[in-house]
Amino acid sequence: MGSKRPPYFAHLSLDERLKPLLVGHPAMELTVRKDLWLYLTVAVMAQQLSTRVASVIRQRFMDLYGGEPTPERVLATPVASLRAIGLSNAKAAYIHNIARFDLESGISLGVLQAMPDAEVLAYLTQIKGVGQWTAEMFLMFALGREDVFSAGDLGLQQAMIKIYRLRPGNKKAFRERLLKISSKWSPYRSYASLHLWHHKDAPTVAG
Repeated sequence: MGSKRPPYFAHLSLDERLKPLLVGHPAMELTVRKDLWLYLTVAVMAQQLSTRVASVIRQRFMDLYGGEPTPERVLATPVASLRAIGLSNAKAAYIHNIARFDLESGISLGVLQAMPDAEVLAYLTQIKGVGQWTAEMFLMFALGREDVFSAGDLGLQQAMIKIYRLRPGNKKAFRERLLKISSKWSPYRSYASLHLWHHKDAPTVAG
């Protein structure tokens, strides 16, 4: 990480169990995307699929439109054509829902950037097929919001069970414990999440 620490380092390092995940590791970054409706579409397509399969289906989807999908073109695409690239009936319908919502209500920086996180979540979860987890990932990876924690994310749960020695038996108590621990990371919960995911995927490097 070098001598220059990222802005979140000092605050997150106050958590002694999280600190080892930060020391000696690259600073995590968040970016703001412009193609918000497309990000949301691809995120829904990828749900419950392996990274490899999701990548294949995403490429097939892009190929349908010569690499330039638009909400109008997607909405005009028959469900049968979407099914032919490997999507289920439900996901084909969800993708149409997203395209329709963008055309009618807007999924753009102009619409969403001024909204606080809770309003963005409520706005996006109006769309059938977009759940809480997907909307939380959208906040983090499409809007670049720095203070997002997804208590329902399996990867974060697995990492925190190990690091904080948690017992997940009682779902309500487990969730409350996750939220209590993560509250200490605010206003940088997104960066803590990024380091937790990195730790889970590369435990031998995480110290």
